[in-house]
Amino acid sequence: MNIETVMQELKALGKERTKKIYISNGAHEPLFGVATGAMKPIAKNIKIDQALAEELYATGNYDAMYFAGIIADPKAMTASDFDRWMDSAYFYMLSDYVVAVTLAEADIAQEVADKWIASGEELRMSAGWSCYCWLLGNRLDVEFSESKIASMLEQVKNTIHDSPERTKSAMNNFLYTVGISYVPQHEKALEIAKEVGPVEVKRDKKKSSILHASESIQKDIEKGKLGFKRKYVRC
Repeated sequence: MNIETVMQELKALGKERTKKIYISNGAHEPLFGVATGAMKPIAKNIKIDQALAEELYATGNYDAMYFAGIIADPKAMTASDFDRWMDSAYFYMLSDYVVAVTLAEADIAQEVADKWIASGEELRMSAGWSCYCWLLGNRLDVEFSESKIASMLEQVKNTIHDSPERTKSAMNNFLYTVGISYVPQHEKALEIAKEVGPVEVKRDKKKSSILHASESIQKDIEKGKLGFKRKYVRC
């Protein structure tokens, strides 16, 4: 399947209502407004096609960029490829749900995510923390350094309230994910989440969100979700 065909199929799946929702979250033209579930049949036909993914991502069309993440081959991408994708990720739905998700299936995931967390740039930091959420929620606990995750928890405790808005949200999610999906540091994550308390995330033209990682962790523990791992990262 070539880029023209894919763009036509995506356009046909676009819905004005979905488009408005994406725009209210920070997307801008060009975009069609395709629900992510509606992309699955096209993805099934293509499976993995890195060259096509690169072409689609380069269009700057939000739906095409999202679809690029579904058909990309993360193991064929280098650190500079991921950096290039991040350069075009202009809002959190791309940084955290396309680039970070794709990176989470690459062997170089942790080293690239570490670099982004240290970058000081809001969406890169957000993508770095988000990537760890996708990793911790999918890979075995033994694949991570316990001392490294512990020091990342300390970093969240000391910096979350002064971090940029989207980074705050991803860091809060990191606290929750370690608390549920990474059993060796579950207790420390819960303790730090309680210390951190409510996290206010300000949003353009919308009411601030107040996030409570400790409450979310406790609720899911009560539901028996401690140790939860998802089968797949990408849909």
